[in-house]
Amino acid sequence: MTTVAAYAAPAAKAPLERTTIERRAVGEFDVLIDIKYAGICHSDIHQVREGWGEAIFPMVPGHEIAGVVSEVGSGVTKFKVGDRVGVGCMVDSCRTCENCLRGEEQYCLEGNVPTYNGIGKDGEPTYGGYSEKVVVDENFVVRIPDGLSLDVAAPLLCAGITTYSPLRHWNAGPGKKVAIVGLGGLGHMGVKLAHAMGAEVTVLSQSLRKKDDGLKLGADHYYATSDPKTFEELAGTFDLIVSTVSAPMDFGALLSLLKVDGALVNVGAPEEPISLNLFSVIGGRKTLAGSMIGGIAQTQEMLDFCAEHGIGAEIELIRADQINEAYERVLASDVRYRFVIDTATI
Repeated sequence: MTTVAAYAAPAAKAPLERTTIERRAVGEFDVLIDIKYAGICHSDIHQVREGWGEAIFPMVPGHEIAGVVSEVGSGVTKFKVGDRVGVGCMVDSCRTCENCLRGEEQYCLEGNVPTYNGIGKDGEPTYGGYSEKVVVDENFVVRIPDGLSLDVAAPLLCAGITTYSPLRHWNAGPGKKVAIVGLGGLGHMGVKLAHAMGAEVTVLSQSLRKKDDGLKLGADHYYATSDPKTFEELAGTFDLIVSTVSAPMDFGALLSLLKVDGALVNVGAPEEPISLNLFSVIGGRKTLAGSMIGGIAQTQEMLDFCAEHGIGAEIELIRADQINEAYERVLASDVRYRFVIDTATI
């Protein structure tokens, strides 16, 4: 085992603090990664504060990991020392269920093993990317193409794949009108990706405060959801709406913006339950759906797509001792658009 420095929350709602953790010895099919950068996802805050239920402490968050391979096990065939790699939201799955076998490990019927706040197959808690190093099975590691800088690539391992997957599944592309709800860490990636896929892209945000940013990122249109006229003007407009907001929304109002057979897909995960009048979906044969990250193969596909189109996250690089401040700024929507920790400062 290897002792490494990390930032952890010692208890629910407690500030994160510098500590040390143990990483397992490199096994036959394992890859040891020197973490260079780790993104801060809103879900890190949900979990540190137990917003999604009881959690495991101490907790080392972080599932947007970019780094360099420093050691490989004797059976590893996919990576070598020096490779630029990433790790996303999961580090294992059963690998044998129908979902795993078709490359959708995120929907493993036995439950995937999350990168942090989970229990690995060895029975030990998993610790995430706010740390110096991580050991991961090679089958849950992806290659970061040379065309992507590691710092802007790190958020792609969650924010990128979380928006890429539903855009691909619901066939965003030329001739399709796509709306992205919320222009934050996920939303700004959704805009970039949908634009690169060739769709006509609209941002639906609470206000017009970030309109100039949205248009620069690739949106064709930008509307404020706080203006009732938005819902009158855009009624029946969209083939696909991807909601990235982790707060309660008026889903009936959003569904009214879909065409017949349109889909409203949620990738944001509010802590509170929602209520819905089913006539919102019955009228127009509409779909209210959800989507969770993507499989390992699709995550690699996404990274290759981003490299091909010159897409990285818009980031603010911070020191590790700024993590708690960054959490407060995320909650205040004061980030454009992803905090990334320089792990050399841990």
